[in-house]
Formats: sequence, C-alpha cells, structure tokens
Amino acid sequence: MTVIDVFHHGVPAESDFGYAQAIKSGELIHVSGQLSLDAAGEFLHADDFAAQLTRTHADVDQVLDHYGATRKQVVSQVLYVVDLRRNAAATAEGNLAYFGGHRPASTVLGVTELTFPGQVIEISCVVDTKLPA
Repeated sequence: MTVIDVFHHGVPAESDFGYAQAIKSGELIHVSGQLSLDAAGEFLHADDFAAQLTRTHADVDQVLDHYGATRKQVVSQVLYVVDLRRNAAATAEGNLAYFGGHRPASTVLGVTELTFPGQVIEISCVVDTKLPA
C-alpha cells in the first residue's frame, strides 16, 4: 500500500481553500503553486517581481526540505507570470540562479492575474525523490 505524505505550511489559506502545499505519493512529490507568503500566510512584496520570485523559491525550498529533497530532484515546473513580456527576462534569470546547472522540464504561462492583488508569480512543481540529490 502506498503511503501518502501531506505537507502544509500551516497558513490559513490551506484550510480556507482546502488544499495541501505538497503531497508525496510513492517516489513523487507534487508541489502546489507556491507564492510569496510569510509564515503567517501574509502575502509579501506586492508588485515586486524579483522579491516575490526570491520568496517563492524559498517557499519551494521549505517544501523540498520537509521531504529531504533538493532542487536537483525537481523534474518539472510550471511558472505562472503576470505581465510575462515585461517579466520574461527576470523569470529566466531567476530560474537559472535557482537551479544552477540543473534543467527541469518547464512551462511558463502568462496570466492576467493571480490570487492576491499585486501577486506576479506562482510556481508549482513535481519532484522525483529517486533521482540523485
């Protein structure tokens, strides 16, 4: 029988909306869209793409740490970016800085808006814990 390991940041939106930040099923971890939230669930850095991207990556790292996983085990990601044309270069630069030499499959979608006013980035991903860390 497969054990399902669920991770929560403990922010109010998880119970208000009814979702988990991540679920590990077998060797895969499915990470919900991460965004620029602090430990209390408050949205940070409205309209500041660089700051939101940095904080969003930190939240992804928190999920990875929970499972003992690393960035090198991320096999795919989806980035949702408001005003993609304006933020495309910063998206690419931030992605390269975050992953270094690792290259997961990646989809970048330009969207008109996200959950919070001033939110400009959200990232979901899939992690394979069988890959070398």
